[in-house]
Amino acid sequence: MTTPVQSSTSSNAAAAAISSVPSPSSIQNQFLTLLVTQLQNQDPLNPMDNSQVTTQMAQLSTVSGINQLNSTVQALSASMATSQSLQAASMIGATALVPGDQLALAGAKANGAVELTQPADSVAVTITDAKGNVVRTLQLGTQSAAGDINFQWDGTNNAGATVADGSYTFSAKAMSGTVQSSPTTLSYGVVNNVGLTSSGTTLGMGTLGNVALSSVRQIL
Repeated sequence: MTTPVQSSTSSNAAAAAISSVPSPSSIQNQFLTLLVTQLQNQDPLNPMDNSQVTTQMAQLSTVSGINQLNSTVQALSASMATSQSLQAASMIGATALVPGDQLALAGAKANGAVELTQPADSVAVTITDAKGNVVRTLQLGTQSAAGDINFQWDGTNNAGATVADGSYTFSAKAMSGTVQSSPTTLSYGVVNNVGLTSSGTTLGMGTLGNVALSSVRQIL
């Protein structure tokens, strides 16, 4: 069993090891110092081979170039993320279609969608209330192609009665022959704010939560 003292000691040792790793510029300076010293003290009867010097310099240049490239890519990535976040700010107030299972029923109307990865013989959407009770099952019929399938619910239950406005959830099932699958459910929501996180730009969409910008299927 690892004690707190041991854990702290290990952490300090790890930190010390990381801090002791020489930087690329330090390695380059050390190499050049050693190379100059080696050239100054070489045996006149057995001088260094020029090809060896050239090879060593080429290797050093390659390492230095890779480090510079990494720094450039990181800077570009940060710049692109900031630019993407600023562009996404124009989406505030717009309605977006994103992965989700919520339906907002208002004025006897709610819109949603499902994403199919392949054609289906039949697609059914099951709508449930806050208690998990099935309210309505919608048959979307045969779908001849993969993609997003939009649907609209008129706010009535399976008995034909109108239900109260509010928040509902839905799921979907697709049949292809005898094979059943669960298509991805998509919800419509309003973009309230934009955030920039370590994982990228996110959209704050109320009850749908924070959604990655890359997950947006449609902007209305």
